[in-house]
Amino acid sequence: MHTILIVDDSPTIRRMVRGSLATLPDTTFVEAVSGLQAIEALAVGPVRMVILDLNMPDMHGLDVLRFVRSHSHYRDVPVLVLTTRGDAASRDAVMQAGASSYMTKPFVPAALASAVSDLLAAARTPSTPAPSSRT
Repeated sequence: MHTILIVDDSPTIRRMVRGSLATLPDTTFVEAVSGLQAIEALAVGPVRMVILDLNMPDMHGLDVLRFVRSHSHYRDVPVLVLTTRGDAASRDAVMQAGASSYMTKPFVPAALASAVSDLLAAARTPSTPAPSSRT
């Protein structure tokens, strides 16, 4: 079973992403409305992939991406950035920070499904939650 974390503050976009990926086999979805919720979701359970918006109210998506890439438990999790920011500077910053793929909104559902399928196929293994620091 693949778990995809969808991080976007827009319920409409989250619904559109889920709808676009509904035909993926053995896939479940977890949603986060903010960067902080995304980090919490990563800690709670294994996530096979992250679809990440950049512009969110509490924590910029680029900071979430940097968090993901800085922790060994999540380093190999594919991250597809899905954003309204289509400028070259944003794209370059995201790719330099370690994004696996970059798409702009509005998106074509079939193109998103194809990109996600490709990233999942290329991913080595699902991530596991970080060990608890509680004793």
